[in-house]
Amino acid sequence: MTIGPVIIVAGPTASGKSVLGLELARRFGGVVVNADSLQVYRELRILTARPDAKAEAAISHRLYGMVPVSERFSVGQWLTMAQREINSVHKAGGLPIFVGGTGLYIRSLITGIAHIPEVSAAVRREATKLYQQLGGVTFRARLAARDPKTAARLQDGDKQRLIRAWEVLEATGRPISEWQSGKSLGGLKSPFFVLAIMPPRAKLYRECDLRFESMLRAGALEEVASLERLGLDPSLPAMKALGVPALFSHLRGDLSLDDTRQIVCQAIRNYAKRQYTWFRNQLTADIEVADLTISQRDVTDALSRFLLTTSQQRTSVAPFPATSSVGKS
Repeated sequence: MTIGPVIIVAGPTASGKSVLGLELARRFGGVVVNADSLQVYRELRILTARPDAKAEAAISHRLYGMVPVSERFSVGQWLTMAQREINSVHKAGGLPIFVGGTGLYIRSLITGIAHIPEVSAAVRREATKLYQQLGGVTFRARLAARDPKTAARLQDGDKQRLIRAWEVLEATGRPISEWQSGKSLGGLKSPFFVLAIMPPRAKLYRECDLRFESMLRAGALEEVASLERLGLDPSLPAMKALGVPALFSHLRGDLSLDDTRQIVCQAIRNYAKRQYTWFRNQLTADIEVADLTISQRDVTDALSRFLLTTSQQRTSVAPFPATSSVGKS
């Protein structure tokens, strides 16, 4: 197995990650690999701000739009695929450049996660049904009788984690706490460089508002209408993507477009704020930039120095476009 460098471009939504990832891939001979938990879904290109067809044609993009919205896709599944992509890109002499804003994906890539076997949809449905029948207090009490360690660190209202703990028990016969203390999956063995894009909050929030308008122009309503026609379980991750619930309500006549705009823009800003806080507190970046229009030289110089310390330094380096600016994701 070839071990070469890995680049990670992280930051909140609408900060410019996709534009930067594309430019770095072109400059350093890289391949862009998705690290966003919703951009994996095939039918949600517009509302998840996936790179467009032009960007995908210019530079190879991996792990984008490869999962149907009808499926639940776990961080463990993504991590397994991500490791394969790293090996594949390195074997071909390329540079993997991970781009995304899902903190759990990025952390699992760097440090690894506990390996827990996949749980069937039938077991998950039964666990969810039981929670709905019993309520949080009684459900947690039942979990405590079988997995006291996990129950002790969860609250009665922590629905998703309580259901997850129960379904793992049912599927494997072992508490999730035992699985979590066992051998981990993943964890980068390659030298890696983390670049965080953290624009000023006021600018970031303006970009969030502009994003929804661009989504509407690009066909977000049509995309959501197609999603609604599939008649999917509303608890699926794709059905809870930013903008989807409110746009559903608008299409059903329950919300005006102006009210929908206000709700979705606020949701995007709230999400960006949570991401901003997570990256600020949980991610140690090798370089952090606020504005790519004035930080291009710092970025490329830092990456060049990093690559010089590895075995995959590129000999031909193209300049950034003169008009480069903070982009849309």
